[in-house]
Amino acid sequence: MKIIQGAVFLTSLMIAFASYADQEISVPMSFTVEKGTGKSAGTVEISSSKYGLLFTPHLKGLTPGLHGFHIHEADSCQNNGMAAGGHFDPYKTGKHLGPFNDKGHLGDLPILVVDANGEATTPVLAPRLKHIEDIRHRSLMIHEGGDNYSDEPAKLGGGGGRMICGLITQTASK
Repeated sequence: MKIIQGAVFLTSLMIAFASYADQEISVPMSFTVEKGTGKSAGTVEISSSKYGLLFTPHLKGLTPGLHGFHIHEADSCQNNGMAAGGHFDPYKTGKHLGPFNDKGHLGDLPILVVDANGEATTPVLAPRLKHIEDIRHRSLMIHEGGDNYSDEPAKLGGGGGRMICGLITQTASK
């Protein structure tokens, strides 16, 4: 009986995980340019989990160090990424407070770490974002500098220019 109960439990877990795992998209990421699409930097896989959205980068050619990482309002990377608008802020908080503070932008993601070889492969979890469909038709942005999760001393975490951008336009699938 215990074996059957264990098998039912494991099967339930697998079904629950599968219901999250089948929600995944791949976002092609490119260096920003004034017009058109710049050189490819790789992709970021976005997948659903019961803990929030998981962003798994497969990027190369970046400057080593820490980089601001955000979802922006518009689905455009034109004009060196400026056409993407501001950080995704559906509740109109007007505050950049990082990914763990629910009084700020919903598009604030954890910092992106780029290794000494210029590659980013470490996943980041955005616990306040629950569904891929909520961020469709937006852009995913990597900034030149880091992010201090504050509007002080510089607005939007002080990340600087918009270096790499991708459009979150695909329908969630796997």
